[in-house]
Formats: sequence, C-alpha cells, structure tokens
Amino acid sequence: MEFIHNLVNGLNGLVWGPPMLVLILGTGLFLLLILRLMPWRQLPTGFALLWRGRARGSGATGEISPFEALMTGLAATVGTGNIAGVATAIFLGGPGALFWMWCTALVGMATKYCEVVLAVHYRERDDRGEHVGGPMFAIRNGLGPKWAWLGGAFAVFGGLAGFGIGNMVQVNSMAHALEDSFGVPMWTSGLAAMAVTALVILGGIRRIGRVAEALVPFMCLAYMAAALVVLVVNAEAIPGAFALIFEHAFSPVAATGGFAGAAVMAAIRYGVARGVFSNEAGLGTAGIAQAAGTTTSSVRSGLIGMLGTFIDTLVVCTLTGLAILSSGVWTSGKSGAALSAAAFESAMPGFGAAILSLALVTFAYTTILGWSYYGEKCWEFLFGTRAILPFRVIWVAAVPFGAIAQLDFAWLVADTLNGLMAIPNLIALLLLSPVVLRLTREYFAEQRETARGPASG
Repeated sequence: MEFIHNLVNGLNGLVWGPPMLVLILGTGLFLLLILRLMPWRQLPTGFALLWRGRARGSGATGEISPFEALMTGLAATVGTGNIAGVATAIFLGGPGALFWMWCTALVGMATKYCEVVLAVHYRERDDRGEHVGGPMFAIRNGLGPKWAWLGGAFAVFGGLAGFGIGNMVQVNSMAHALEDSFGVPMWTSGLAAMAVTALVILGGIRRIGRVAEALVPFMCLAYMAAALVVLVVNAEAIPGAFALIFEHAFSPVAATGGFAGAAVMAAIRYGVARGVFSNEAGLGTAGIAQAAGTTTSSVRSGLIGMLGTFIDTLVVCTLTGLAILSSGVWTSGKSGAALSAAAFESAMPGFGAAILSLALVTFAYTTILGWSYYGEKCWEFLFGTRAILPFRVIWVAAVPFGAIAQLDFAWLVADTLNGLMAIPNLIALLLLSPVVLRLTREYFAEQRETARGPASG
C-alpha cells in the first residue's frame, strides 16, 4: 500500500506541476480574451436564461430542462471541495490559496462556457434515443477520426476519476462527518449512502435531474445562510481576512500557531488544484450534463452552464474561506472538514459543527448522484449503452467501500485523476475554440437582429 501511495503521490506531483497550472489558467485566460470577456459581461443574461429555463422550451430537444441540467452539474460540483477542499487549500497553501481559487473561477467561467457550447453543439443520440455529449463526443465529432484516441483517453480518465472525485472522496467525507458529529459508524453511513444512491441513479438522468432540482437550490441557500451567520459574528475580522488573502497570494506566509507556513508556489498549486476540484472548470464534465438538457442553442446552454463556476467558487467557496479566515481558526493546525467545522462552531457554539456536518453530507450525496451520470456517459462512449446497467451496479457497490477508505489517499487519487482528465479536454478546447467563437458571434448577431425587429429591416 505504501508503494502505491508513493507512486500516486509522484504522479500527482507531475500532473499538478507548473505545466498543468499554466495549461489550466492559460487556456481559460485565452478563451476569456478571444471572447472579449463575454462570460463576465453576459453573467446577468445567464441568470435570466436560467430562470426561463425551468421548463422545456418550445421546439427544444433534450431529456431534462436547462434548470435541471445546471442543478445536476451543481450537484456534482458543490460537494466536499466547497467545505473540505477550501479548508485543505488554506491549510496547505495559506490564505493566498483562496485568491488563486478565485482566479481559477474567473477564467474558468470562459472555460466552462466553451465546454458546454461544444458538448451541446456536437451531441448525438444513443441507441436508446437519448442525447449524449461531452468532451469525448466533441473531440470525435469536432476534430475527426484521427483525434478519436484523445476522446477515448478522456472517457477512460473520466470513467475512472468518477470513482475517486465523485464517489470515494464524497462518501468518505460524509462518513467521517457523521462519525465525528453524531457517532454514526462509518460502515453504517456507507451502507445507507449505497441504498439512497441506488434509489436515484437506477432511474437514470431524468430521476437525477428531478432530485437535483429539488435538493441543490435548498442546500446551497441553507449553507450560504449558515456561512453568513459566521461572517456576521466575525464582521470586524473580515477586512483583515481579505488583507491576508491578497498579501499571501504573492508572498510566503510564516508559520504561526498550528499553521506550518507556506510558500507562494504552494498557494498557487493548492488554490488552483482545489479550485478545479471544486468547480471542475477545465475537466469538461459540465458539458456532459448540459448535453442532456433541452435547448435550441448551444450558446444558450453555455451561458447557463458557466453559472455553475460562478456559484460554486465565487459564492460558496468564498463564504467557506472567509468563515475560516475571519474566525481565526486557520492557524489551529486542523485541516479539511474539521477546519471548516471549527469555524462554524466558533460562531455557533454547540451546534455549528453539526450544521457543517449536515451540509457536508448533503453536498457529498448530490455529488455522488451527479458524478454517477458523468461516469456512466464516459463508459457508454467506450462500450455503448450495454455498459450502463453494469456501471450503475458497480457504482452503487463502490459507495460503502469509499466510506472506510483512507481520506488522504482518496484526495490524492482524486487530484491526480482530475489533472489527467483535464489534459485531453483542454487540448480539445484550444483546437475547437474557433468553432465556439463562430457560434457565439452568430448567436448574439441573431439576438441583436431579433431585438431590432422587422420594422428596422
């Protein structure tokens, strides 16, 4: 086991070295610039389309509504990364890691927009008549047969990554939270999670979409309200928290209290890695869910899909990070969910940690649901629809195993597979960026023409 741990640790160092950080941030910045900051400028439009997308549009095709598609994507992204991931980034990289998480999200909005546009534009129907899409289909249908191996590589990495980032890490964090806060044995949590997971994912994307639509908005708003209570209690410390974030984004932070100190490179590395782990911009996964959504335009789907990165990192992760820093617990020596729990408990003694634990359990459960669909579509791409039922059975069976696995190793595997997934997706984004640019221009030109109306023609 030690040999495997060392092997994965070495691979993780290669995958998340400077070249990967440059590739993720550089690709996002490139896409943001060629789109002339459109994802930022059109953020209100995205929210307006989301509100209108709660129902199936006239003439639109797809299995679930645009709202359900985004909620499925958020179900997969709003998970342990928002609670344990942010805390781990601060523990390993210092307060400056939160700044680099923001940078990942700001350029990641453009990345996710492009991922969704390509996924929907190049989507196809499987032999059951359902829409399927994602980076693997965009690569095969957009770049042609000679690039088919790249789509296959993404599907393999994504199909395996799901068992780490979307299954093992999530249920592991869930089980630890329930044991620490309520004394529930980890194996019991694993079996319970297996049962409630099976009830949903065996019903396919329509059932996942309905559950996500009902659960995700409630859990996000409830968590944000609890985090705001922490910030209100520590309101006087918030300016100092922002000062720490910006100061240590560019300068080392010395050891203090239980904090071991961190170099700037650690802030960048863990900020970017945990940012990608949380919002998944650059992984290509959001396009898999959006490809199942009803739509008449891939650009419209992209404008809705990019909201996931904004909500996940710039809102939810920021609230977690500010809660940890403003409460002062970041120097306690604690890491992961325990650090976030300490921040909530300090502001709400006696029940703050319990609230955090319940939030973690809910976040983790919805992530298991969302990622089950991502993994399913990856294996379907490789082996056809005959792989769907066996995958669902294996996915459900893997849940209790994740509950009793070693958390540190689970995080390590998830980080490594994240990086391996990103490589083929980012290459495809760069090669197909002219297609995104053309579709975007055509869409907004059509919108301007419609706004002018027939009288001006």
